[in-house]
Amino acid sequence: MSFPHRHHWRDAALAAAARAATFIADEARAHREIPWEAKSATDFVSRVDIGAEERIRDTLRQAIPGLRIVGEELGAEDHPEHGLVAIVDPLDGTTNFLHGFPSYGVSICIAADGRPVAGVVHDVARGGVYHATLGDGAFVDGQRLHVSPITDPLRALIGTGFPFRDTSYAERYLGQMQRLMPLVSGMRRAGSAALDLADVARGRFEAFWEHWLNPWDHAAGLLLVREAGGRVTDYEGRDARVIGGPIVASNGPLHDWFLDILNAA
Repeated sequence: MSFPHRHHWRDAALAAAARAATFIADEARAHREIPWEAKSATDFVSRVDIGAEERIRDTLRQAIPGLRIVGEELGAEDHPEHGLVAIVDPLDGTTNFLHGFPSYGVSICIAADGRPVAGVVHDVARGGVYHATLGDGAFVDGQRLHVSPITDPLRALIGTGFPFRDTSYAERYLGQMQRLMPLVSGMRRAGSAALDLADVARGRFEAFWEHWLNPWDHAAGLLLVREAGGRVTDYEGRDARVIGGPIVASNGPLHDWFLDILNAA
C-alpha cells in the first residue's frame, strides 16, 4: 500500500512539532514557577503540556483537513487504528521538564488505519529533530539513521522505563532487570519513551523495553526504529501496534535473545 501524501504529512508534523518545541523551550526558562496538576499520584501535567498540544492541533488541522487527533492531554477523539489519525504527545517527559532534567520532547505520528506512515520526535532539551516516513528511512537533522551493529549482548546498552503508574508490574519488571544486569554493559532510564526509541533508531541503545506504553508514547518512535532497520514488537514477538501495550525494541540481531531474557523473568 502506497501513501502518496506521506511527505506532506511528515512536513506538517515537523511544522507542528517545531511550533510546540519553541513554546516548550521558552517556558523551560522558568520551569520552577510552573504549577503542577496531578493526573495520578505520580503523574503530572502542566499548562505547558496543554499549550503545546493546542499548537500542534491547530497546525495539523490547518495542514491536513479532516485529520483526527489522539493526544495525551486533551483526550482521544477516536480509536488510533481507524482512518487517518495524528497520535500526539505534546510533551513526552513532563516530570523531567518540570524538574529541569534534560530529557523531554515532542512526539507526533500520522497513522493510516493503524499503520504508522509519518513520524516526528523533536528533542527539545538536547536538540535534534528525528523524522521518518514509511519506506523512506529515518533521519535526524538530515542525517540518515541506522540502528546499532552490535550483536554481542555484553556490549549492549539497554534503555527502559519504570512502571511508575501501575506498580502491580513492578515484581516482574525487577525480575527482568535482575536477569539482564549481568548480561549487558549497562541499562538507562531517562524518562521519555519517545526519545528512548529515537536512541534505538540512532544506535545509542541496542534495545529498549517498557511493560506498558500508550499510543502517544511510542507511535512515532516505532516508525523511527523500523525505518532505521530495527524491530519493535510485544513480548510474544508480534509487531507492535499503535494502540499501545508492552513494547520491546531492538537493533534486530539482539531481538530474539532480548525477548527470551524478558520472558524468562
